[in-house]
Amino acid sequence: MESVQATKQRFGIIGNDPKLNRAVEKAIQVAPTDISVLVTGESGVGKESIPKIIHSLSHRKHGKYIAVNCGAIPEGTIDSELFGHEKGAFTGATATRSGYFEVADGGTIFLDEVGELPLPTQVRLLRILENGEFLKVGSSKAQKTDVRIVAATNVNMIEAIDKGKFREDLYYRLSTVDIHLPPLRERSEDIHLLFRKFASDFAQKYKMPTIRLEEDAVELLLQYRWSGNVRQLRNVAEQISVLEQNREISYKTLRGYLPDMGSNLPAVINTKKRESDFSSEREILYKVLFDMQRDVNDLKKLTLELMKGGNTSKVKEEQSSLIDKLYSEENDHKDRLASFAEDLDDAEDVEVVSVHSASAEGNKANYDFAEEIEEEENLSLQEKELELIKKSLEKYKGKRKDAADELGISERTLYRKIKQYNL
Repeated sequence: MESVQATKQRFGIIGNDPKLNRAVEKAIQVAPTDISVLVTGESGVGKESIPKIIHSLSHRKHGKYIAVNCGAIPEGTIDSELFGHEKGAFTGATATRSGYFEVADGGTIFLDEVGELPLPTQVRLLRILENGEFLKVGSSKAQKTDVRIVAATNVNMIEAIDKGKFREDLYYRLSTVDIHLPPLRERSEDIHLLFRKFASDFAQKYKMPTIRLEEDAVELLLQYRWSGNVRQLRNVAEQISVLEQNREISYKTLRGYLPDMGSNLPAVINTKKRESDFSSEREILYKVLFDMQRDVNDLKKLTLELMKGGNTSKVKEEQSSLIDKLYSEENDHKDRLASFAEDLDDAEDVEVVSVHSASAEGNKANYDFAEEIEEEENLSLQEKELELIKKSLEKYKGKRKDAADELGISERTLYRKIKQYNL
C-alpha cells in the first residue's frame, strides 16, 4: 500500500495537518474496494483530489475517470447528461446519446456538488447504486453499468434531508465511507507553507522573483479566516505575485488583498428564520393590532349609544364584557409578540409593550368617553390590568406562577408587567 506522504507528493497535496493526513489515509484504504465514498468539506478545500487518489489506486485505474459538476448542469438536461437519451426523447434529441454512466462503464465517476441534484435524478442514481441499472431518457429498456461512484458536497446533508431536498436512502448509500477535509483555518501550520508553494509556482510561471512575507505579514496570514480556503489563498498569492513590484510583502500590503479584514469574525449561518419568515409573521402581527384597535372602537361606539339611551347599568355590563374579551386577546397576542421578538438578533433590546398603554396618548380620544359615565368608574384598560395583577399577586402572596395561571397569561408576560408597573 502506498504511503500517505508518497501519495500527497504524487497528487500535489501540501500540508502536514493530522486531519488532512487522515483523509488521505482513508482514501488509500478504500481505493482497492468498490465502496461508494462521500467527500465532505467547505468549498475550496481541495475535495477533487480525493476521487483522483481513489481511482488511481484502484483496480479501475485503467478505466475512464469522469468528473461531473452536478451544480453546473441545468435541471432539464442533467438526466440526459448522466444517463443518456434516445432519439426523439425530447425536442432537440436528433440522435441517440450515451450518458456518463454508460461511457464510464468499468471506471469511476466523480459527482461533485452532489447535494445539488434534483430529486428525480436522485431516484435514478439510487437505482444505479442498488443494482447497477439505469434507463436512458425516453427508453424503457434497462441497461447495466459497472461504475465506482465517488461524490462530494459542501452542503450539510443532514439539513438537506430534513428540508426534503435530498433523499435519506441515497445519502446512506453514497456515504458508505465519509472522508472529511478540514477547512484551511483549522490547518494553521499549513497556511504559510501553502502560500510559499504558491508563490514559488507563480514566480516560475511568470518568470519573476518569488515574493516573501515579512514577519507581521505572516502573522496576519495565519490570523485571517480564509472563508474561501485553499482556493482563496492561491488567488491571493497569484495577485500579489503579479501586481506587487516590491517582492518583500509587508503587513499593510497583504492586508490590502484580504477582503473584510474589518469584520474578521465567524460568519453567522443557518439562522433560525429567513427574512421571508419574518415578513410573514409581521403581517400576522399587524392584523392582530388592527383587530385589537377595532375592538376598542367598538367599545367606544357601544358606550356612546347606550349613554344616549340613559341605561348606565347596561353600559357597565356591555363594557365589562368587551373589556374582558379585549384583555384576554391582548395577553394572547402579547405572548406571540414576545415570541417574535426573541427570534430577532437584538431580542434583548425589543420591548413588547401593551397595545393599550403604548397608544394611550395617541388615541386619548378613545377613552375620553368613559369620564362622561361616572367619575368613580375608571375604564382605563391599563389601570384595570394593574388592579387585576395587584389583586392576584396579593391573593397568592407574590407567587408569580399561581398569579399568572389565574390571570390566564404566561409567567413571562406577568414578569414583564411587574417590571412595567414597578410592582
